[in-house]
Amino acid sequence: MSMSFEKSLGVHPKAMQLRLLRAELLAANLAQVNTPHFQAKDIDFVSEMQRVKLKFNTLPDTKIKYRMPYQASTDGNTVALDIEQAEFSKNALDYQTSLSFLNMKLLGLKKAIEGK
Repeated sequence: MSMSFEKSLGVHPKAMQLRLLRAELLAANLAQVNTPHFQAKDIDFVSEMQRVKLKFNTLPDTKIKYRMPYQASTDGNTVALDIEQAEFSKNALDYQTSLSFLNMKLLGLKKAIEGK
């Protein structure tokens, strides 16, 4: 009997890939907080996960968007330090949650394989 890891693990691996991409974007935003004319970027995680589900669990090209600033800066930089830090922290917690779910799925598969 064959086993499909994609069916067994669900959307968790794709969610982790999107969370990792988002962490990279947010880290880049934070690194460029003092760079004139830098445009902060992000992804809409919920809509990207919906696209993953519609594309039969494959990771489509992710739509990276520019973040609209709440208050314009004089040098044209759209990075708001407090917002980027909060989004980075939230994304890190969500990544850990996805990792925990994936770990539980893998432990369940291990037990099933061992017959426990």
